[in-house]
Amino acid sequence: MKSNPAIQAAIDLTAGAAGGTACVLTGQPFDTMKVKMQTFPDLYRGLTDCCLKTYSQVGFRGFYKGTSPALIANIAENSVLFMCYGFCQQVVRRAVGLDRQAKLSDLQNAAAGSFASAFAALVLCPTELVKCRLQTMYEMETSGKIARSQNTVWSVVKTILRKDGPLGFYHGLSSTLLREVPGYFFFFGGYELSRSFFASGRSKDELGPVPLMLSGGIGGICLWLAVYPVDCIKSRIQVLSMSGKQAGFIGTFLGVVKNEGTCQDSLSK
Repeated sequence: MKSNPAIQAAIDLTAGAAGGTACVLTGQPFDTMKVKMQTFPDLYRGLTDCCLKTYSQVGFRGFYKGTSPALIANIAENSVLFMCYGFCQQVVRRAVGLDRQAKLSDLQNAAAGSFASAFAALVLCPTELVKCRLQTMYEMETSGKIARSQNTVWSVVKTILRKDGPLGFYHGLSSTLLREVPGYFFFFGGYELSRSFFASGRSKDELGPVPLMLSGGIGGICLWLAVYPVDCIKSRIQVLSMSGKQAGFIGTFLGVVKNEGTCQDSLSK
């Protein structure tokens, strides 16, 4: 039975929004620790040290700084990503000369996911910028890089608009694209290959929720293993640009390599 494209897009949008919400509610504290350690590697010896210091400095709420922009970011990213994924699959079918209903190979699905992530990056970058700045506001203030201010979403938004205008929300766009496009190639590649493995010759559409969850987890591991260094650069650009003009992707990358030897956070120490 031929599915209605509008209905399928609505289903993909809803599924992406639900997935984004679940991701933030479960992963926000870990994301906060990641951004802090990426941006200020000299302040924290590791994950445990970062957790203890964050709790002693700002309390439990410190783990959930930037939750509202993170929620918007993940819902927007996942919604756009999965809505565009179906469209990009059709583009890949046309490019390789397949029928509209033909099944794509795992590699072709990975290419479609990579293409779709470019659209998602455009809605992700502004909200991630606000999120990262809120997550590291304490460190920026105590180090004297910025003056103390109200640490709210609205105060960060107003500061960006006042200093840089609307384009200021796209600090770190190039690094976001460099993370998302190859990252989602690996995500959808790992996801589709895992689904094929669990299907064992059956249709992948017959898989239950557990194999699908495991496939999504494997896809996420593939994504982060491939693009974590780029994410480190993105965090530094988006946070450190609060205190003035920050070097772009190449300049920040070379600075990390020169001063630290490799792009890493305290988790790898």
